[in-house]
Amino acid sequence: MLNLHGSYSKNINLPFDPIKNFCTKWQVSELALFGSVLRDDFRPDSDIDLLVTFSPDADWSLFDHIQMQQELTTILQRKVDLVSKRAIARSQNQIRRQEILSTAQVIYPTNTYVK
Repeated sequence: MLNLHGSYSKNINLPFDPIKNFCTKWQVSELALFGSVLRDDFRPDSDIDLLVTFSPDADWSLFDHIQMQQELTTILQRKVDLVSKRAIARSQNQIRRQEILSTAQVIYPTNTYVK
């Protein structure tokens, strides 16, 4: 399990092996947390916002994206909102883009994990 201690008061335990397997299966080069999970307003009923970057040769459909979101919901046992980093980087909303990209906390690749 990955136990994150950040600038927020809550801890969240993330299962290392299932996340690693998910990222390998879906050719994820980086997976990061953002949003309320990193702030004091994270609640038991909050979803987990994840920012994903895929390897350059990954080409996924909308249905694949939905499947990924469902798999992560099962792994994390909490509703997940999966957003591509490319979509955020292209967002017209500069304030939202800057907030997400500047606060995201990388949980994968494996060299960022603490086992």
